[in-house]
Amino acid sequence: MNTKAYKALFLAIGVASLGYMIYGTGVTVIWENIQLTGIWFVPVIGSWLLIYILNAFAFRAIIREPQLPETNLSFWSVLRLTISGYAINYITPFVALGGEPYRILELKPALGMKKATSSVLLYSLMHMFSHVLFWLASIVLIVAVVPLSDVMLAGCGILLVVGLILGYWFINVYKKGLIVSSFRVLEKLPFVGKKAKEFALKNGENLYEVDDQIRILYAQRRDVFYASLFYEFVARVIGCLEIFFTAHAIGMEMSLSQSLIVSSGSSLFANLIFFFPMQLGTREGGLILALRSVGIASAPGLFIGIVMRIREIVWIMIGLALVSGKKKTEKEILVVSE
Repeated sequence: MNTKAYKALFLAIGVASLGYMIYGTGVTVIWENIQLTGIWFVPVIGSWLLIYILNAFAFRAIIREPQLPETNLSFWSVLRLTISGYAINYITPFVALGGEPYRILELKPALGMKKATSSVLLYSLMHMFSHVLFWLASIVLIVAVVPLSDVMLAGCGILLVVGLILGYWFINVYKKGLIVSSFRVLEKLPFVGKKAKEFALKNGENLYEVDDQIRILYAQRRDVFYASLFYEFVARVIGCLEIFFTAHAIGMEMSLSQSLIVSSGSSLFANLIFFFPMQLGTREGGLILALRSVGIASAPGLFIGIVMRIREIVWIMIGLALVSGKKKTEKEILVVSE
């Protein structure tokens, strides 16, 4: 599928999903909650602009290589892809991965297929790795701040072990690559094994080259690796401000450390049930559980969840507008002149 057809397809899915989200939430409910949030709604929306800017810095750092002039993309082009890619992920019905193929197809004209694929894959891995590190940091914070029962302490211990295992897996991926080993696993599965083997044999050289790009980032571009990870981790931390601002909009006493714990806990719950389209119902449930864990009444969890849903709607609208927006020529928007 070419870029134009892909964009048209996901634009159509996006508009339909956006309409469903607005209908499901209710226009009256959206307006009433915006009014209730008041001026605090501005920093709620604005905090995500800062998050997307940091995401774009992380993505651009991975893309750029001094010896490859074509990778010197303008910051605006990367920010546009960042916001629009996440908008598509929000409305993808399953696993929220639709934004990755979109980004690859958008980057392909400037970077070529292999560099575009490896850059998007590396950024996606970095985004997930930072999430694991954020959870690990949050577990330490929970143990230090929250009075825990034996059951909750055991749960934190289990999550800590799982997080460390995932962290170890990510480091191994950066050291050894991911694509070739993934196809070797797919080849052993029923139904898809034959097709996976045929694809791997036909595209073996390209698959090994993408894996080389993954290994090079960690082995030879270590400063870029840590810079990108830093941007992504800081973006995760800033994400807690949304909950902090929303809580204060209704006069709710919540510290920054509590908002960070609530943000981490709710995102963990939502990601454990990742197959729900647009995280319907899972975020609200996660917020209620997270609020209870820090000793705050769970009733405001529904309000915070609705405000977060409205924020998503706003940024999906912005992202879809960027998807449908007419681009300038490749040299004007993609490559920064020296």
